[in-house]
Amino acid sequence: MASKGVLARLDRAVDDFSRRTRYFHEEMTKGRARMFAMQHRLNTRHRNSVLKLKVATNCPDWDTRIGIIKACSEEVIADHEHGGGRAHWEILEDLGTRIGLKRSEIRAATPIATTQLAWAAWEGLMANRHWLEGIVANTCAERANVPGYGTGIMKKHGWFGLERERWGKLFGLSDGELEFFELHEKADIEHSDAGWRAVERFAKQLHMEDAVVAACEKNLQVWEMYLNGIGEAGNRLGRR
Repeated sequence: MASKGVLARLDRAVDDFSRRTRYFHEEMTKGRARMFAMQHRLNTRHRNSVLKLKVATNCPDWDTRIGIIKACSEEVIADHEHGGGRAHWEILEDLGTRIGLKRSEIRAATPIATTQLAWAAWEGLMANRHWLEGIVANTCAERANVPGYGTGIMKKHGWFGLERERWGKLFGLSDGELEFFELHEKADIEHSDAGWRAVERFAKQLHMEDAVVAACEKNLQVWEMYLNGIGEAGNRLGRR
């Protein structure tokens, strides 16, 4: 199958993920938003300081490897292009303080059961797989931030465009106060485009068209569990 066919199959997988994942379609509540801030801060740090770097280690293409490391650096060290020199997890931490969390509370958070299961699954899907499958694992959920997938606001503005809209209404925050979502709308387009370009360059050459599509589908199933787990834990947090 031609490389364009592979990208179309990946796009269908992301579109299906965007349509079926309950977290995107159920009501956003204060408990869910606060749980997301705590868990996703942890997840951003872990994926970009551990899991994605294992993919970079396995990658033989120098430009692709450096691109992965650069994207990880923006997430966990400093993003000078989109984040004013702050790491993405720091910007999410700031957002958490604007929605009622104490900074000490955010920093003391521990991974809930579904987050731990997601990390274990990604360890197998990123560290012990062919590097091209790992690149798909790096970027497939970021791809959902690109407009065109799912329905409604998400289709028009991407996943974090949806979050910017519903968090803004729920907490009365301005666009500037929701900068975490805006910077990711821009950064994730770049990051996911890099992943999709790598698949376009190498999948046919390496006879891995079916393998990268399967990797995308498996990783998005893990993301679905991770996000729905945050939603359910957020409901419990809200009741408390």
